[in-house]
Amino acid sequence: MYALFIYFCNLHANMKILYAIQGTGNGHLSRSMDIVPLLQKIGDVDVLVSGTQGDLTLPFPVKYKLHGFGFVFGKSGGVDLWKSFLKSRFRKFINEINDLPVDKYDLVINDFEPVSAWACYLKNKDCFGLSHQAAVLNENAPKPDDTDMIGRLILKHYAPVTKQYGFHFKSYGPHIFTPVIRQQVREQNIENKGHYTVYLPAYDDKRLIKRLTEFKHVEWDVFSKHNKKIFRHKNVSIQPINNEEFVKSMAKSAGVLCGGGFETPAEALFMQKKLLVIPMKTQYEQQLNAAALKEMGVPVIKSLKPKHGEVILDWITNGKPIKVNYANNTQQVLDLLFKEAGMLKLID
Repeated sequence: MYALFIYFCNLHANMKILYAIQGTGNGHLSRSMDIVPLLQKIGDVDVLVSGTQGDLTLPFPVKYKLHGFGFVFGKSGGVDLWKSFLKSRFRKFINEINDLPVDKYDLVINDFEPVSAWACYLKNKDCFGLSHQAAVLNENAPKPDDTDMIGRLILKHYAPVTKQYGFHFKSYGPHIFTPVIRQQVREQNIENKGHYTVYLPAYDDKRLIKRLTEFKHVEWDVFSKHNKKIFRHKNVSIQPINNEEFVKSMAKSAGVLCGGGFETPAEALFMQKKLLVIPMKTQYEQQLNAAALKEMGVPVIKSLKPKHGEVILDWITNGKPIKVNYANNTQQVLDLLFKEAGMLKLID
């Protein structure tokens, strides 16, 4: 297979690839840091990012920076629906779809990005989904007790694709693979310095400080989406989101307290850190993630309210890491996508 891959690389040196990334949040962006360099070995790659809530600086050029159609994090544990509506700019979204030249690309790969997905759909062009969202709705993946029908419809139709390849905490079926763990994370020296790393972007600093200072014997290292300055209050340190510092903090932590996203919990599990998650309210994907993590043995709470304090304290005192095996299989997933996209038909 490796010889075929090398031959394929030479054969398609001028192949044009569009890799489209959802820029709401940091998970899709962090995954792209490993996927884009692999794609660049195969052809000419143009990167598209849509959304306004990402914090990471990508180590490669972004050709298309679009507004897209995303959501805005709130400050009390959920999505700010009003701000999301105000920033939606639907007419601009439609114009971006119409203006995107997807026809000039040999292959469009989509990580839950709506502009390129709908552009391909309307122009009858194949679009290959490579995302976490492709996996969470699989019939074999765990589901929460309450089904959010609106949330399910949004997940299903937000970024329509021709064929899907998904990542999840476990391989729940064909075309569902274990997470892409960034090389930056794989290369970390894992230690336990005793602090707890916190990433809860749907909570403001005031709420986090109020609750976390109640656990006086614990050192909390909070990465904040709502503050651009570094400061400290009692046993809680607050700093703006910084990818390198965040990864280092997780690698040296006793545990990770975070939302119900995908990449951060996956990286914490890979690092063998005990994990506690609080899925965002009104965010069905995070409820699905929480259901999967809970099935694996990860504690899940609904909010930071005082009534969940005993669970947090028990996690601090008695929590244990969950063992996982997240092999580096990103190249194998891409090989499968290329083959099923018909890109290897000349050498099959």
